[in-house]
Parts: sequence; structure tokens; C-alpha cells
Amino acid sequence: MLDNEQELQETEGGGTEQGADTEKTIIEESPISEPSSSDTAVQDKDEEETKATPDSETVEEPVTSKSEEDDKVIEEIEESNAEDAEDVENEKRHHIPFLDYHSMSMENLVGELQRLVKNEKVQAISKHVSSIKYEFDQKFQEFIEQKKEEFVANGGNEIDFRYNSVAKRQFNEVFSEFREKRDQYYKNLEQTLKSNLQRRLEIIEDLKSLVNVEEDINTTYKNFKDLQENWRNAGPVPRNSYNDVWRTYHHHMEIFYDFLHLNRELRDLDFKHNLEEKLKLVEKAEALANEPDLGKAFRELQTLHKIWKEDIGPVAKEQREEVWERFSQATKAMHQRRQEHYHELEKVYEKNLEKKQEIIASITEIANNVTHNHRALQQQIKEIEALRESFFKAGKVPQKVNEQTWSAFKEAVRTFNRNKNAFYKSQKKEQLDNLEKKRALLGLALALKDSDDREMATPEMKRIQSEWKKIGHVPRKYSDKIWNEFKDACNHYFNRLHAEKNESQKEEYENYNQKNACLERLKAFQLTGDNDKDLETLKTFIEEWKSYGRIPYNKKHINGKFNKIVDALFRKLGVSKHESELLRYGDKMQQLVKADDDRAISNERTFIRRKIDESKAEIRQLENNLQFFSNASEDSPLVQDVIKNIDQHKEALETWKAKLKKLNILKHNRNKEAEATDSEDSGEEE
Repeated sequence: MLDNEQELQETEGGGTEQGADTEKTIIEESPISEPSSSDTAVQDKDEEETKATPDSETVEEPVTSKSEEDDKVIEEIEESNAEDAEDVENEKRHHIPFLDYHSMSMENLVGELQRLVKNEKVQAISKHVSSIKYEFDQKFQEFIEQKKEEFVANGGNEIDFRYNSVAKRQFNEVFSEFREKRDQYYKNLEQTLKSNLQRRLEIIEDLKSLVNVEEDINTTYKNFKDLQENWRNAGPVPRNSYNDVWRTYHHHMEIFYDFLHLNRELRDLDFKHNLEEKLKLVEKAEALANEPDLGKAFRELQTLHKIWKEDIGPVAKEQREEVWERFSQATKAMHQRRQEHYHELEKVYEKNLEKKQEIIASITEIANNVTHNHRALQQQIKEIEALRESFFKAGKVPQKVNEQTWSAFKEAVRTFNRNKNAFYKSQKKEQLDNLEKKRALLGLALALKDSDDREMATPEMKRIQSEWKKIGHVPRKYSDKIWNEFKDACNHYFNRLHAEKNESQKEEYENYNQKNACLERLKAFQLTGDNDKDLETLKTFIEEWKSYGRIPYNKKHINGKFNKIVDALFRKLGVSKHESELLRYGDKMQQLVKADDDRAISNERTFIRRKIDESKAEIRQLENNLQFFSNASEDSPLVQDVIKNIDQHKEALETWKAKLKKLNILKHNRNKEAEATDSEDSGEEE
């Protein structure tokens, strides 16, 4: 009746893993005795929606003898026939397959529920709907818990969590439609069933009165047949009254047949006909032992029992026990087949349990070793999804460990989600820190993009670009914006720099062309023999060369060519390398004087002093090395090479000292000029 949802969970143990294949369908479609009461048609709606809780204790059934166990199948058939007799449309439930609801997604469960409510009789799909609802609620609970964990992991407060699920809203709408149809159906059915029950009870009373009536036996028999016909047309009754009413009816039928001993011919004729029909049913029941489809065989057996009870009357007393025993034995044989089948299914369920335990172990392993790398974590998420799919497709497990297995699975997945969310939460904090660092670099880039101080700005821009690369990711919603702003600032500066470089390179190439022309003239120069004149000519070449300024970096080799030719000409004129160096340095001194730049002079003095220190250090090192050759001959090539290096460094040292002396003189003269200028200024003031 209205408690179909509750009945399903009481008889099928919560339905966490509904069967999908044929074997599972046989089990779930087999009629099972269900608790009933006289007012099942009007049970409270809140009771209808009561769900079996995972934590409810399992009550163990008392141990029963084999005969008692065998008799259960007959009771089971009677209860199922009572349910079907209440409404002939209800019998269609046997032919609506139970799909593998456990492996379906929430969206697919909604679709299947819509299909059933739209196309099937509402009283035939109650158990299907209850199974779908149970699975949907389980999956939705898991889904919503995951979303809540993500919400909290992202900094939200659990009390503020809200989630609008389209699938949940659609499911509720379709389920409400089912409840309305179901409630209306049973509301209309209730009065009819009560009326039919009253009519059948009245027929039984009329049947009872036939035994004591004083009239012609033929008239009595005719009245009996009329009552039988009325009984067949009396309509369905509430299932909880069905078996009792039929047993009472058959009991009084047998009494009436015993009463017919006054007209043995009529009685025996009926007994013979009934016996023939019941033997046919017995033969059909015995033949079901060869039916390969166990589900089909059991449903056929139910039909045979229904015909036995509703359509065929009693047989002679001496044959009643025998014929019923044959029919009962055929029924028990079917029961034995089912038990063996269930035993084989249990073996399959045990293997399924092993698979699911392996899957749970794999999920747990990943959950306890969540990577701290986004890309690798995305791969782990895919692995978890694949394992979840495998879990749902692994099939049913033994009922006694069903809830335990499901809980272990959910906990393993939940652990992974918690650890995953914890990683992304920490990553988000790190990304926010990275965002602040990049904003600081962006501020520097914006401040420098229009700078004209190339010596300071260029290395600084290169530094902040290098720093930018070292900083990790920022939140996705800021990533593109801040990168584009930083890139535009850097491009703005370096585009300006490159434009200026291109302009300056034109001047450098012009200087190179002029130096190249000067070099060609130097190559063509021939000494005249007048050393003073030739020396002045060489000084002129050097001065001209220095006047051309910077040349492109990749053309600087031309300076080496020029110096090599000048040194060769100086040697021909009898000028030492030391003297030629000082002559060339004299030109540089003139440039420093013209530049009138104290900072440039100071940098030059620092450079020369460093060179002097380097030369002294090299000389000391070489002289120390020479001590290791105290036993070696002075003619040794190695000794000669060290002595040659010492002489070269000493010559270079003298040259650097001479340059420093010239520079000191220049500095002294500039100081005297500055003092004279200051004296003149003070005199004017006085």
C-alpha cells in the first residue's frame, strides 16, 4: 500500500547497492513477505518517507528447522499473491527490471525516475522508486559534503554554506509527482477494497448457511454455484485480509462438499474435475525444475499457486493430502534451487567485496599521499574518479558488510577531498603572497618605464624581470591582468631603450667607418727617415683615432689592428713599448682635461691603482715560484719563461706608475687652478 518505500528498505536491507544484472534482478523481484496492517492504505506520509538508517542494528533471525525454512517459500508466495491480488496492475512490478541504480549518476537517476513515473503504473514502481531515492540521497549527501568541505577550505564559514543543485530540485519535483499519484491512487482504492472485503465476507456467511438449509439438494447446489460465481466477481480485497479470507472461504467450501454426501454424484463430479485441474498444476510446477530462468520460474510458480487457491475448488478428502504434498514438494524444490542460486551469488558478492576493498585501499593510499603539485594533483583527482567509477561498477557485496563497505568508501574519498582542499587552501594563501610580491614589482616597473637614467634603470628593470620569473603563481582571476600590466611597462621601457640604441648605433657605425679609413691610411703610411717628423705623424694618427668615440661592440677588433701597426712603427723609430704606451696615454689625458670631469679622473686613478696592485701581486707570485727552481739551471726553458714573465710585469708596472704620476700631476694642477679661482673669487668679494 502506501508504505512501499519503507517495505523496500525493510525487505532489501537499505538498497545501498541495487542489482543490475539478471541474477540480481531475480533476487530483488522475488516476492518477499512484507509487514502489513489493516490500515496500510492510509499510513501517515511522514512514515512513508522514513528511510532505513545505516547505523540501525541488524536483528539476527532465529535458527529454524529445514521444514520450517521450506515452508517459508509457500508463505512468501502467498504474501506476494496477496499483494498482486489487491490490484492486478501491481503484478507488472515483476516485469519492470531493476537497473543498476548504485552505479548511476544523480542525473541518470533523475532521468530513470522520470521515465518510470511517466510510463508505468504508480502501484507497480514503488520499490523501484524507493531504491532510486535511496541511491540518490546517498550520492547527493556525498556530493553536498564535498562541496561544503571545499567551501570551508576556501575560507567560508560552514554556517553560511548554501548550494543550489539542479539535479536535487528536479528529483524533488518528480518524486513529489510520484507521491501525489500514489496517494491519490490508494485513496481511491481504499473504499473499493473495503467494500469488496465486506461483500466476500457476506458470501462466506451465505455459504455457511447452505449447510443447514432445508430445501431440495439440487436447488442448494445451484445456490452454491451462484455463490462461487459471485465470489469470483467480488473484486480485490486488502492484502492483509487476502489469505485469511481465502482460507475461510475454502474451509466452508470443503464443509459444503462434505455436506453433499446426500448427493454423491454432484460432489464426485466436482471433485474429479478439481483433481484433474490440480494435477495439471502439479505437473506444471514440477516441470519448472527444468526452467533455466529462475526468476521466470518463480513468477510462474506464483501464478500456479494463485490459480490453485482462487480458481480450483477442493478434491476428495482421501486425495487432498497427497495432491497438496506433490504441489508442495514442487514448490520446495524451487525453493531449494533459489537457495543454491543465492549461495552462488554470495560467492560472487564475496569476490565483489574483495574488489571493493582493493579499490578503497587504493583510494586511501592516494588520500594519505596527496601531492603538493597542482599538475600532479589533477592527475590524482582523475585517478580517484576512475576508482570511484570502478567501485560503483564492482557489483553487490554481502548484505552484512554492505553499510560498512559503503562507509569505508565514503571516508576514503572524504579524506582525499579534505587533503586536496587543504593543499589548495595553502596554495591560495601562497598565491595571495605571490600577488603582493608581483604588485610590488609592477609598481617598480611603472616607476622606471619612463626613466632617462639608463645606467640605473636598465639593470634594475632586468633585475625585477628576473625576480618576477622566480615568483610562483597568483590567483587565476588576477593572473592575466597583472601580467599584462607588467609586460606593458617592461615593453614600454625597453622599446624606448632599443629605439635610442638604434639611433646611437648609427653614430657608432659612422665612427667605425671613420676609424677604418684612418686604419687604411696608417697602413699606407711610410716612414720618411725623419724620426721627429714621423713621431709627430704617428701622434696625429693616435689623436685622430681617439677622437672618433665608441664603435659597435662586434667591431672592436679594429682597435687591436690599429695598436699593432702603431707599435710596429714605434719600434722602427726606436721608441720602446713603455714610451709608446705613455704617448698614447697622453692623448687620453688630454681627453680627461677636455671633459673636465672630476669623477672620470677619480675613476681613472682607481683603475690604475688596481692595475698597479695586480702587477705587484703577479710579480711576487712569480718570484715565489722561481724559488722552487733554486736547483734548476738558469738555462732551463721553464726558468727562462718565469723570468720573462717577471720582466714583462715589471715593465707594465713601471708603465702604470708613470701613468699614475701623469694623472697625479693632472690632479695637482687642477687643484691649484681651483685654489687660484677660489682666491680670485674671495678677492672680488672683499
